[in-house]
Amino acid sequence: MRSQFLQEVYDFMLLNRYAKRTIQTYLFWIADYIRYHRYRHPSALHQEQVMAYLTYLASRRKLSSSTQAIALNALVFLYAKYLGKPLSEEMDFINSRRARKLPVVLTSSEITELLRCVPANHHLACSMLYGSGLRLMECMRLRVGDIDFDFNCVRVWYGKGGKHRIVTLATSLVPALKAQISQVSVRWEEDRSMPGYAGVWLPNALQKKYGVQCHNLSWQYLFPASKLSIDPESGALRRHHIDEKQIQRAVKRAAAQAGIKKNVSPHTLRHSFATHLLMRGADIRTVQEQLGHTDVRTTQIYTHVIQRGGHGVVSPLE
Repeated sequence: MRSQFLQEVYDFMLLNRYAKRTIQTYLFWIADYIRYHRYRHPSALHQEQVMAYLTYLASRRKLSSSTQAIALNALVFLYAKYLGKPLSEEMDFINSRRARKLPVVLTSSEITELLRCVPANHHLACSMLYGSGLRLMECMRLRVGDIDFDFNCVRVWYGKGGKHRIVTLATSLVPALKAQISQVSVRWEEDRSMPGYAGVWLPNALQKKYGVQCHNLSWQYLFPASKLSIDPESGALRRHHIDEKQIQRAVKRAAAQAGIKKNVSPHTLRHSFATHLLMRGADIRTVQEQLGHTDVRTTQIYTHVIQRGGHGVVSPLE
């Protein structure tokens, strides 16, 4: 059974519209941190104890740099957002950080081959990952009303870090998107006739404010699941979006079928989107806005890909 403190943290994150997976992940590491310090209340602990815990994760449990970073993010949230006692940026602990990897990027011809091999039922979602530079879950969570055909853009709500942004929409995808929305509409009409159907899931605050909208077409998921399911939180009958694992498997299989030897995942399509924009002369600030990066230094990693590739320096062997 979850402790009262963790329940309160859960309610706080839910109220502030954190993604469900973020809530689950942060609660896991906060609970682990509490266990490490023999169940002392986090308000009685602070920076010194956080550094000891992070060092333990690296030196004793041998966790990767990315896992340690997730634990750090959870504790930064706990102290800064929930307890109101922010941690210093100058913490000193054993860091399992490795040299940052350059992202895997596909060439334009590899993108073409990959998309050619993607199954028809997942082709549109994969095309949007590359065409709009979306993160996988941003794509899965798109609603019908997020597509703006008048201005050829996609509205992303509550992306990473809870940020909203507007990204470009490839005009070549407009016919396929309109066909997809037509399919969603047909399925939506069928769902409405089902006894006990409670409409699509809406975040808590929106459910209270716009509860009736859960039966509106514009709020339906753009990529809905094939079956209705029971919402584990409310017990209501709803239609969720497709499982992201379907797209992950489809991309992996398509890459193998296309003979691409690189390590390809759905996020590779986002990396390729950013790199190809820069190669075509897009301003780095524009690319930063499209990707939703808070810091332009995160976006600059793609300039390193270009500089170290065939468009970098000329080999002295030439």
